[in-house]
Amino acid sequence: MTGSTGIRTSTGDGVRTVHFTRPEQRNAMDGAMFTAYYTALAEADDDPEVRAIVVTGDGDWFCSGAAPDTLHLLAGDDAPDLETALGHPPHLPMALRKPLIAAVNGGAAGLGLAQALFADVRFLAEGARLSTAFSRLGLIGEYGTAWLLPRLVGVGAAMDLLLSARKIDAAEAAALGLAQHVLPRAEVLPAAQEYARGLAAHCSPRSMAIIKQQVWRGLDLDGPRAVAESVRLMGESLRAPDFQAAVQRLGQRGPVGFPPLPPNRSA
Repeated sequence: MTGSTGIRTSTGDGVRTVHFTRPEQRNAMDGAMFTAYYTALAEADDDPEVRAIVVTGDGDWFCSGAAPDTLHLLAGDDAPDLETALGHPPHLPMALRKPLIAAVNGGAAGLGLAQALFADVRFLAEGARLSTAFSRLGLIGEYGTAWLLPRLVGVGAAMDLLLSARKIDAAEAAALGLAQHVLPRAEVLPAAQEYARGLAAHCSPRSMAIIKQQVWRGLDLDGPRAVAESVRLMGESLRAPDFQAAVQRLGQRGPVGFPPLPPNRSA
């Protein structure tokens, strides 16, 4: 599906791929594109056919951040409230039940880097360069980056990236843990989609949704509470249809055929 908002989507083999389609503007996000992206994520999360989501950019950039005209608008006295304008909470990518894979095909900065950080797994092009950008625009660690980065790379590295807004290359991003896979640019999207297809074919949607919740919640729980919660969730999973289906398929070839997630009634 193609729209005029800078977002294009397609679906195949249980994977919804979302493209940023403003390559002539380095895929910079204006308000309409930001809203359309979040709407595309919410629709993918609500669609039982979709089991994993991939986001990527067209051209040489993943996303260069907020579009210049949007930055001018936000500097005005009548700047819109972000959540009202988006129609979704700003942390929506973190709240998705389905795995979100970022195929970072090129540079990412500011808001664009934040969207990559929101993903569960990141594939990064060898020539890509990343920057938080905020401090060089007189801004703070926006879109949750001051919360996300310390949890992804540690406090010291997060401080370095946020305070300096310096550019880092793919090798440093991988060494820090910002990227799980670094590949030639032409291979990034196919590899990310193949990874997502593997999740869609072989992994329980229910399990993946709960694991995502465990990881995010666990970042703010102490050890005993996290273990206690996992024991409770394990008991529930042992009684769920997904585990029963997996047990019945033990020793047999081929995927289990896990049931899809129902539409997201809370969306």
